[in-house]
Amino acid sequence: MNILLAIVIGAAFGAVLDRIGATNPTWIGRMLALTNLHLMKTILLAIGVGSVLMFGGQMLGLVDVGHMSVKAAYLGVFIGGLMLGAGWALAGYCPGTGVCAAASGRKDALFFLAGGLLGAAAYMVTYPAWKASGLLDSVAGGKVTLGTVPGSKFDGLTAMSGDVLGIVLGAAFIVVALVLPERIGGGGVAVPAE
Repeated sequence: MNILLAIVIGAAFGAVLDRIGATNPTWIGRMLALTNLHLMKTILLAIGVGSVLMFGGQMLGLVDVGHMSVKAAYLGVFIGGLMLGAGWALAGYCPGTGVCAAASGRKDALFFLAGGLLGAAAYMVTYPAWKASGLLDSVAGGKVTLGTVPGSKFDGLTAMSGDVLGIVLGAAFIVVALVLPERIGGGGVAVPAE
């Protein structure tokens, strides 16, 4: 049942990504160039609503804090994030949108996915060298959250309530999404989805 549910949710998520233009590298390029902010507004709104619902649900006891997963902070993840951002800007895809674009029939996305799989294989083969380099050693306490979340097994960097902080940050994302203009400087002419 879990696999079936994952397939249904994944297909629905992919359909939404395609509908909002996230599988079109032209839209992504315009978002990253800050000329058409439609996609950015959608992403910020989704993150904000998700944060408010998740942390609000945790406060009300509707969401089990035990399901919260926090990844360890380490120097390599920051370098990897920069590489991911550069690749996103160059290709017009992130891993999720690349898979959705390939599923919608975009041939360029197939090459993107092949490159991602080759990169993952190269990382896997060279993992011992990366581990020995120290780039994968935890920094800032490893698995920590900005605020303390009651009932979680993770330490907070501050004594602030992590649930309240999550709701406040989520609300801020929602406000930013609502006040951002659709286009900046007239260079963001909308293009139809391919």
